Amino acid sequence: MLKKLLIANRGEIAVRVIQTAKALGYRTVAVYSEADANALHVEQADEAVCIGPAQVAASYLNADAILDAAAKTGADCIHPGYGFLSENASFAKAIKQAGLTFVGPPENAIELMGSKRRSKIAMQEAGVPVVPGYEGPGKGNGASDDELITAAKDIGYPLMLKASAGGGGRGMRLVESENELADNIKRARSEAKQAFGDDELIIEKAVIEPRHVEIQVFADRHGNAVYLGERDCSVQRRHQKVVEEAPSPFVTPELRKAMGEAAVKAALACGYEGAGTVEFLVDKDRNFYFLEMNTRLQVEHPVTELITGQDLVAWQLMVAEGRPLPLAQDEIELNGHAIEVRLYAEDPANGFTPQTGTLHQFTPAEGKGLRYDTGVRSGDVVSPHYDPMLAKVIAWGQNRDEARRRLIRALEDTAVFGVTTNRHFLSRIIADDTFGAGEATTAFLQQAFKDDPSLAPQPLTIRELALSACVLSLSGTGQEDWSNAPATVMPMKLETQDDSLELLVRHSGHTLQVSHGEEHYELQLQSHEPGLLCIIDNGVRQRCQYYRSGDSLYLQAFGRSWSVRDITHQPAQGAQGAGSGKVQASMDGGIIDVLVAEGDQVEQGQTLVILEAMKMEHPVKADRSGTIGQLLARQGDQVKRGQLLVQVEANEEADA
Repeated sequence: MLKKLLIANRGEIAVRVIQTAKALGYRTVAVYSEADANALHVEQADEAVCIGPAQVAASYLNADAILDAAAKTGADCIHPGYGFLSENASFAKAIKQAGLTFVGPPENAIELMGSKRRSKIAMQEAGVPVVPGYEGPGKGNGASDDELITAAKDIGYPLMLKASAGGGGRGMRLVESENELADNIKRARSEAKQAFGDDELIIEKAVIEPRHVEIQVFADRHGNAVYLGERDCSVQRRHQKVVEEAPSPFVTPELRKAMGEAAVKAALACGYEGAGTVEFLVDKDRNFYFLEMNTRLQVEHPVTELITGQDLVAWQLMVAEGRPLPLAQDEIELNGHAIEVRLYAEDPANGFTPQTGTLHQFTPAEGKGLRYDTGVRSGDVVSPHYDPMLAKVIAWGQNRDEARRRLIRALEDTAVFGVTTNRHFLSRIIADDTFGAGEATTAFLQQAFKDDPSLAPQPLTIRELALSACVLSLSGTGQEDWSNAPATVMPMKLETQDDSLELLVRHSGHTLQVSHGEEHYELQLQSHEPGLLCIIDNGVRQRCQYYRSGDSLYLQAFGRSWSVRDITHQPAQGAQGAGSGKVQASMDGGIIDVLVAEGDQVEQGQTLVILEAMKMEHPVKADRSGTIGQLLARQGDQVKRGQLLVQVEANEEADA
């Protein structure tokens, strides 16, 4: 009998595992970096051990520190969550050698399925359909550049280059023609080496506009293996999953059975135990091809839990204790529909740049069929050190439309103040007609959302400025009855993300009028309490949620979120305009490539440096044309947000 579980992870998955472990009677141990000392998973665990400073490489990837924490606390089993060390065969082996139980598959299965090349060969031998491609000259050797180029001629274009050790879209590149191949091989190898320490690549024929459908499998030590339906993860951006749902609107019962049986075959072929996910690409004719196997619990496992009524973490712990699976294949039933989205601290209107800062308020919406898996709460700091996911928002319904409606409402009613999020972008995806019809492929976002308003900065309307002025006028007064309030006229100056604006505010009784230049807007005030203002706007009662911190105001209304600063009483300051030539890091991260040298001539908008942060590459561009003067960026450097990377000197002709 296992008694004490250490969770070798952080954030929402650590909280998720702790909840089930406690419900089953386990004592729980959290590990944390110095940056996470006050994190929710630390608070909820029975015990917690600091395993290092904020940097990921020195903390949650430090296997020795994690094993030492287990020894200190007397933990007899370790759950790896996902990410970090969850698919590290050496970590699983070290846990076993320490006399502890790893809540996951055997290290041999992790090692095999961690290689796209070796796993694909194994699946071919097991009779699982795979995408046509080239995996190298043999089981022991990866392909050279020349071998990849030669193989590509036989496979044909378009094709996909993939890092053999990859995941999350890193080291993956779509190649449309032969003249693009050599450069893409170089870039993919560089990305793979940087991300995984392994630059081995494979080539696959590109399946154009496929569905990405994955099967949840479970196996035990007694030779039993089952599948628990499928999840459709086709809605992706840069190969990163954005929306996941179960069951897939595209999968028929016959296809579900065929894919499920193939996934079980894959699990048995590698001696699997515990939770795993076999990912497939499905073409328009419903032919399916093995993509990879994730040897861990998936981020999107809640949708499977909601349609099966099973706790997958509880199943993992049963298998780890040596017990048989709790259900046979014919006992597993699917009920209703579930959809999950990943709520991130990121700015869709500015290239999905990760956001950091204090999460002043995080209040999930309430309602039937809603589930939030989160590792944060109000007052937490969103750190640059880790993935910026705030929560997984999941909705269940008796049918797909009911789940969609509930999820849209949950996203619109969840209050998030302090950091910009992708909340409205997610809501627009779920409300989209193509998604609603169940027709979204992996090309959906690229095609349907190319020019979506949520992906470009939108200036505040006079209506939104009026509401901002209204809240600023009232949020500090505590006044609830305006019937006898004296009429006032006052100037107000607001700073938005893009500009500073001068307003004239007239307040008389329940009426507030705001003017900006030739634009005018009128609101009727109905009720006010801290954090919530109700107005009558064009005859319709509207609610506005807000959070005020000093001069800063965060608002959520009309299906949009925005922030302003009240600078009415601040002295004017000289602006450091665009085109200064001081090219700075847009966020904390690592320099993975420098594309220019001192003395080079560059054009405004030209990419100078590639910065990697939070699993994504971000180009850093010149803000004016000129000559590279100081070049402070070096490949491999870790830099802070705002750090000067390049100085672009204006050319004399331009100055003249």
